[in-house]
Amino acid sequence: MTQTKKNKKETGITPEEVAEWLGENPNFLPRHPELLDDLAAPSRKLGRGVADLQQALIEKLRGDMELARQRQRELVETSRANLNSQTRIHECIVAMMSAASFEQLIQTITTDFAVLLDLDVVTLCIEADRSELGTPHTRGLHIVPAGTVNHIMGSGRHVLLRSFIEGEPEIYGGGAPLVASDALARISISPKTPPGLIAFGSRTAGKFEAGQAVELLAFLARVSERAIRIWLKQS
Repeated sequence: MTQTKKNKKETGITPEEVAEWLGENPNFLPRHPELLDDLAAPSRKLGRGVADLQQALIEKLRGDMELARQRQRELVETSRANLNSQTRIHECIVAMMSAASFEQLIQTITTDFAVLLDLDVVTLCIEADRSELGTPHTRGLHIVPAGTVNHIMGSGRHVLLRSFIEGEPEIYGGGAPLVASDALARISISPKTPPGLIAFGSRTAGKFEAGQAVELLAFLARVSERAIRIWLKQS
């Protein structure tokens, strides 16, 4: 290594050398526009009362680029979350299809769903007269009085998301104290059976909130009610 090169390595590149190199390579910055984010554009003295529109335009373009990048990151994160949710719903459906009996199907909904969806408690509620059906022996299956579904969800609503709540014992049983946020999906097994709902409860307040997409939960509820209907016809 020559003494000149050694001295340059020790002292670093000078501003003059950078300017000279950029002058000899005018296409470098257009090919690497990201470098402009870290460069301060020089302000120009244009006279009293005259605005430097070039400086303002550069700052605006930088702001637009950062906003575009932020939106791109949010879009990627949302896409990943949606894909993850879709995968979990598919796993729930496969688990239902694998049930070897009606009892196992109900257990899948009220136990396996909680694990597959990373929730704290999932229950299946059916409207009926408790004196006629007695107390269900299947964990997670609850009998609720007639009119309960419409009272909680409102008439005609298929999915209800609640952000900050205290879980109702009639819906969640002993798991009610765990529930701080939930999603309720109405189910209609057949025209001859009373209405019901699947309750998805989480201990994380705000996990479910108004404005979130509900298509996947609604789809899971539809598949669940049809799976129950098939087993009831076979039994």
